[in-house]
Amino acid sequence: MKIYNTMTRSKEELVPLVPGEVRMYSCGVTVYDLSHVGHARMLIVFDMIARYLRFAGYRVTFVRNFTDIDDKIIRRANQEGVPAREISERYIAAFREDVLALGALPPEAEPKATDHVPEMIGHIERLIAARHAYVVDGDVYFEVRSFPPYGKLSGKNLEELLVGARVEVDERKRDPRDFALWKSAKPGEPSWPSPWGPGRPGWHIECSAMAMRYLGESFDIHGGGEDLIFPHHECEIAQTEALTRKPFARLWVHNGFINMGKEKMSKSLGNTLAIREVVKRHGAEALRLWILGTHYRHLLEWSDERVEEAGRALSRLTRLLDDAAALGAAPGTLPDAFAGFAGRFTAAMNDDFNTPQALGVLFDFSRALSEHRDRGLTTPAARAGFTAGVAELVRLAGAIGLLQRGIEAGAPPAEVERLVAERTAARGRRDWKRSDELRAAIQQLGWAVEDTANGPRLTRAGG
Repeated sequence: MKIYNTMTRSKEELVPLVPGEVRMYSCGVTVYDLSHVGHARMLIVFDMIARYLRFAGYRVTFVRNFTDIDDKIIRRANQEGVPAREISERYIAAFREDVLALGALPPEAEPKATDHVPEMIGHIERLIAARHAYVVDGDVYFEVRSFPPYGKLSGKNLEELLVGARVEVDERKRDPRDFALWKSAKPGEPSWPSPWGPGRPGWHIECSAMAMRYLGESFDIHGGGEDLIFPHHECEIAQTEALTRKPFARLWVHNGFINMGKEKMSKSLGNTLAIREVVKRHGAEALRLWILGTHYRHLLEWSDERVEEAGRALSRLTRLLDDAAALGAAPGTLPDAFAGFAGRFTAAMNDDFNTPQALGVLFDFSRALSEHRDRGLTTPAARAGFTAGVAELVRLAGAIGLLQRGIEAGAPPAEVERLVAERTAARGRRDWKRSDELRAAIQQLGWAVEDTANGPRLTRAGG
């Protein structure tokens, strides 16, 4: 399996630090507003990567964080006259609802920055002791000149770095490129005690501390949107490797943007589409199919028409599932005519998660299955072979998060699945009143929901 490494600008073989195990970290969202389709791409891409690695036989530990203290959160809280934590918890709950709606699997750990401030303070103390950081009036800065490889991920030269993104002008800095590790408290802002006085962590130190806490000093894959390459990931590398003297991550993986027109979709530009709006309009699997139809590193331009086309293409696959369910035949031996699709699918995915090619294989497979069906399913062997082929299609599609419902006669309608996802989110935030209301709504649609250790289980009411 080869994966494109942003650090080397080349595809490299995946060689996990621990054989058979992949440890992966993806930078999450800053929780001050609803998540948009640009975030959906990040969520779907890294969900696809984690799913496929598991499909390929690896044990995967996937960590994705929340930045729940930030200037934007504080600004929103001040505008609404509420504590910053109220804002962050509100949008963490909304984010988790969106993740459920997208059909993305939860990571093994989902840490919040505010729960890991002691680790951040300890990391900063060690950087100061090693002369990689300095204190000015209660603020702490990382000294970029103390880490000569700074810039190796982004490939920026020193002059470019002087005017790099998010580098604030501050005459107290020894160098304009130095970045904040700790910010002294300002009136009306949340703060934590520290050896340098009350304050809060800088943005970059959060992910270093949380990644090391859950994955160790070195791990296999670090990822996120390509806008994080500089300065965020560049700074993470500096403040971590300056101490450990080890590669922070073996591979750096970044997904491309979704543009709205000619501009990147961004909350700050006010040109976003909320995930929940798009899922309601088009469906989660159609959105996933559209996103995976373009290689994860390439630019996407938002288009309602293209997502609608993806929905129509998806229906060709789901019709096969309905046909197999209607037969009621147990899967038999996979016919020889269908045996080659798995190899083609894995070859595409092993080449830097080439989902456009992998989807091409799935649709070739669906055409072969349709031809098999149209020739007639008049014998038990033909029916069992068709059902086995559809089961194989479901297995391969599931490796990238498609056809998650599987072959199931009488599968619940999308509205029931949406209500179940909303109820799971309500239970997660301990909103029992809303949970009971949603249970009643599900029952009115003819379904019963049972809470199990493995999540909610749906059955037909009275069945």
